[in-house]
Amino acid sequence: MSMNPRLIFRWTAFLLAGGYCIHTLIFGEWDEFGGPFRFLTIWGLFCAFFAFSRLMALEEGRSERRWDGFISMAAVLNTMVLILYWRIFYADSVLVTGDGGFTEYHLEIYRHALGPALIVIDALFIHRSFTKIGAAAAWLFAVIGTYVALAELAWQPLNNTPSGTVTSGFPYGFLNDLEFADRAVFYGINFGTALVLLVVYAGIAWAFKRRFPAPAAP
Repeated sequence: MSMNPRLIFRWTAFLLAGGYCIHTLIFGEWDEFGGPFRFLTIWGLFCAFFAFSRLMALEEGRSERRWDGFISMAAVLNTMVLILYWRIFYADSVLVTGDGGFTEYHLEIYRHALGPALIVIDALFIHRSFTKIGAAAAWLFAVIGTYVALAELAWQPLNNTPSGTVTSGFPYGFLNDLEFADRAVFYGINFGTALVLLVVYAGIAWAFKRRFPAPAAP
């Protein structure tokens, strides 16, 4: 019996995402309100895990719902995590690692490289998710909007660290050096980046579909 490469890929991606979600829940830093969920990286991780759980349900015939909007959002969100993390890391690694270095290389490689790559590959080239751009944009607005609201209304008021020149409590240290207006600009730029990524991925998906049409269902 031949093995199904797509099934192997999805099982591998699903188990990796699930394993790192469990690792986060057990070993994440819970000393501040919100714990590891203060970081957008963890939102991307859990969104990818849920996306792969739905892809596995489709693959094994346990569901017929495609979740195109959510899976597209998960791919874009994880790409944002990758871009933001490495852009800030190369500008000043202390801003994202605290001490300027890595403590657990496997975590950094998975969360900020391999994990995002896996969900993007499936969303673009296997599941071909980017068919409902409006739904994906709505999911992005909901997820990013919720994250920003929690950062401003819960994590910053209820946490004392890290601290900056303006405030304290935001999970990313540099945000504590910005006034609200500057933070709003930062949020807006990154939401705009997410929408641009969504359009770019939709274009790639369209070109891929034109070059490699999906096989007809049996």
